[in-house]
Amino acid sequence: MSSLTNPPGTAVFHASLLTDQDIYLFKQGSHFRLYEKLGPHGMTVDGVTGTCFAVWAPNASAVSVIGECNHWQANINALQLRGDDSGIWEGFISGVTAGAKYKYRIVSRDGKIADKGDPFAPFWEVPPLTASRVWELDYAWNDAAWMAQRAEKNRLNAPCSIYEVHLGSWRRVPEDGNRSLTYREMAEWLPRYVADMNFTHVEFMPLTEHPFYGSWGYQTTGYFAPTARYGMPQDFMFLVDTLHQHGIGVILDWVPSHFPDDAHGLGHFDGTYLFEHADPRQGYHPDWHSSIFNYGRHEVRAFLASSALFWLDKYHIDGLRVDAVASMLYLDYSRKAGEWIPNKFGGNENLEAVDFLRRFNIEVYKEQPAVQTIAEESTSFPLVSRPTYLGGLGFGMKWDM
Repeated sequence: MSSLTNPPGTAVFHASLLTDQDIYLFKQGSHFRLYEKLGPHGMTVDGVTGTCFAVWAPNASAVSVIGECNHWQANINALQLRGDDSGIWEGFISGVTAGAKYKYRIVSRDGKIADKGDPFAPFWEVPPLTASRVWELDYAWNDAAWMAQRAEKNRLNAPCSIYEVHLGSWRRVPEDGNRSLTYREMAEWLPRYVADMNFTHVEFMPLTEHPFYGSWGYQTTGYFAPTARYGMPQDFMFLVDTLHQHGIGVILDWVPSHFPDDAHGLGHFDGTYLFEHADPRQGYHPDWHSSIFNYGRHEVRAFLASSALFWLDKYHIDGLRVDAVASMLYLDYSRKAGEWIPNKFGGNENLEAVDFLRRFNIEVYKEQPAVQTIAEESTSFPLVSRPTYLGGLGFGMKWDM
């Protein structure tokens, strides 16, 4: 069991990674590198090595870290609520290092208890296990040549032929229970095949952590972690690195449109409808039986935009295919009369989602101008791939359905 550098049940508040500016931007929905501040981060406090945890749960009455470090007991490592109305709980636990498994024990204001995974966890247990894991994302990249020419390879008038891959079923190992390839095994086969077939890019169907394999990744719980089914984060980095060394760009399918209601996930996170809408006419997706993000909540917008930039930053991803954009744009998507709420002008456009997508594209192209964003959008919604300054959504391309 790890020990604390302060009395059990309290937090080392001065160990916080958050500044006043961070909190201001977070509240405004304009902090797009939250992965550097929230979640687990290894650090040394007063000469003691451990991990600083930070989680957004504004409506909780208590939050504690439970895990291997304290034998999953909730009365040892309580986090402290910041006094700035940010709703962020944080604290430092000594002796907790990379690989440690943990969850947040969240007590709601009405006394309900839930054990939640970390929304910002960089790594998770292999499903069906559901604990988050502390992890460091250090990696020695060898794709400098690709990164230097990426803008040229990704420009809109450059040759583009995309090979779509579901990693778990692309190739199997029949002599080993017909299992899927690992990230590193995939790196031995996929880059050469794609290059030989003259494709310019690979598009991975969602690799963000997801509890239900049958969803093919489209029911995401871990927006900052590659699924542990095929290896560790550095193993996925190695796969991306190897593709780049073969001159192949990497596009990741990214799903900001909805999330599943698994008990350890984002749903009803702090005892309230935090990431999603409370009214099922806005917050429940009838086709996929999942929850819809509340794009009007500043902190949720920052969470999603930070996820997008995280993959471009930490994993050198060259483009994001944004899934199910049509379901985000229309309030009446797959709904009958009386099952949806019109916007303030009486229309069926989701104005908050439109605003989010525009801001998302602005920030992506500002921070990573050599990448592309691609909208999987199947309707006649206007100006999807036109610049925001011309009234468009700002996507670089539209996925051909």
